[in-house]
Amino acid sequence: MCGIAGQFALNGEEADAALVGAMAQRLAHRGPDGEGSFFSGPVGLAHRRLAIIDLSDEGRQPMGNEDGSLQVVFNGEIYNYRELREELAALGHRFASATDTEVILHAYEEWGRDCLARFNGMWAFALWDGRRRELFCARDRLGVKPFYYAVAGGSFLFASEIKALRVHPLVGRRPNDRMLLTFLAWGVADHTAETMYDGVFQVPPAHAVVVSEEDVGEPERYWDFAMNPASREAGTDDGTAARRARDLLTDAVRLRLRSDVPVGTCLSGGIDSSTVAALINVLLREESPESVGERQKTFSVCFDDPRFDESRYIDTVVAATGVANRRTTPGTDGLWEDIERLLYMQDEPFASLSIYAQYCVMRLAQDEVKVVLDGQGADEQLAGYIAYQAPYIRGLLRRREILAALREGAASARLHRSFFSWAAAQSRVRSERRELLRGSPPEVLRYAGSLDEVLKREITASNLPLLLHWEDRNSMAFSIEARVPFLDYRLVEYLASLPLDQKIRGGVTKYVLRRAIRGLVPDAVRCRTDKMGFVTPEEVWMKGELAPRILELFSAPEFAERPYWDAESVLRNYREFLDGKSPYSTEFWRIACAEMWLRQFDA
Repeated sequence: MCGIAGQFALNGEEADAALVGAMAQRLAHRGPDGEGSFFSGPVGLAHRRLAIIDLSDEGRQPMGNEDGSLQVVFNGEIYNYRELREELAALGHRFASATDTEVILHAYEEWGRDCLARFNGMWAFALWDGRRRELFCARDRLGVKPFYYAVAGGSFLFASEIKALRVHPLVGRRPNDRMLLTFLAWGVADHTAETMYDGVFQVPPAHAVVVSEEDVGEPERYWDFAMNPASREAGTDDGTAARRARDLLTDAVRLRLRSDVPVGTCLSGGIDSSTVAALINVLLREESPESVGERQKTFSVCFDDPRFDESRYIDTVVAATGVANRRTTPGTDGLWEDIERLLYMQDEPFASLSIYAQYCVMRLAQDEVKVVLDGQGADEQLAGYIAYQAPYIRGLLRRREILAALREGAASARLHRSFFSWAAAQSRVRSERRELLRGSPPEVLRYAGSLDEVLKREITASNLPLLLHWEDRNSMAFSIEARVPFLDYRLVEYLASLPLDQKIRGGVTKYVLRRAIRGLVPDAVRCRTDKMGFVTPEEVWMKGELAPRILELFSAPEFAERPYWDAESVLRNYREFLDGKSPYSTEFWRIACAEMWLRQFDA
């Protein structure tokens, strides 16, 4: 895990070493273990190293092949690098290091751009091909690792984070009003190649870009997957599906334990992170991965308020597995200062304070491990959010499976009645509060369509990319590498191929996973039907400790001058919430966070 940055001068000039060096410096938190650079005519590449695989100097980047015709800067991990190394060695390739970075170079030599299909991992890299005079840039299938770019001043510029691109005086000087308004209205970001900075883009997940002295190519997709909308009647034995899912997930975890530094686990008490922790414990007994040590280290967040606390579920997993567990309880001391640093690290405003719990977990883990595994990505693949029940029933009705739709509707109402009552009220409140905004942002309806359509969109655009953005910045803020076994592409393809009733059945989410982990994860956790994860008491804080700060923001002259909202109405609505006259909704936080971001933007 590292930070990468670079320049390709398209105007015939040489790369600017001072510029590239300053870009890399902005990424120092991503790579405190070393730095390096490469310059050749129009190309400059820079790297900040977080040493995870092969801690020796042989792992330094930029890294070249034997004759120096190829140079690469790489952020991420190729988990199957050992198998690829053996295959490439059998084909005659010689290796000078034990790194996965060198595997990328030789894979490109052997298979060209098709090398991407061979990789199992997370990556963002830029590879300079001196013979072709091309820069080959690629991002992993699910977008776990970031790759931002801009074209300015006659150059193609790229970096792991937007803050590095903004070193250039012509990059990111204005907000992208359309993206900012869309965020304010619908709470989404990272759902397109655009960012909230005008002229700054990201390479989409599963895409690659080729840059030459003639032009910057369009991003091209190299991988995709298809969702199966069929129901159980189409076939797929429950036992077979569960066994296959568990086998794939186990191997995904096994690969992600490959590390030359200590590995720990984020444990929220939910099904997904508990599954990962339990599988690691099995592998610890069976295979003794050195990266874990004699006893698995887990890290959790707890709250004094029982409405947001999952201590009892964490206790259950700890008792069943014997893992070591450290916990943090985010309080209000230093909260505002933490939020300001968190916003700087994220580069863009974030839609919920739930991100803060993850930030605190990463801060807790930094003293003990350099790598953590967690359960990110399972909800979007396995319909883990209760709101997915509605599109599932809608899809059954669309396919005229009336009896199945009635059964699911009744079961969902029985299990989740309070959620749907809350969601209906929130929908009305949020619709009214969108009236506080000015402008006409494009409509984003996350739950429109049938469940297969919703999940494909959630995985590729409307939700998962945003959560991966948060996790990457939160972990790298403390120089930690976060790994997500549920996003192993083999597991993604398999779960997508399963009928939808392997995901929701009888109102219960994640059906195939719950069956797969029977006997592995305690039933008190495995059979949970609520949904929390790393949450925070956002409403409590916004009505209590944060209220003076938010009132100050909403009352400021610069807030009133913004073109994105009706400042007077925002302040009045917020005061009504504080006085108990109206319910809370996240629009208040989004507007406050956007204002804080705009102030950082202008600084």
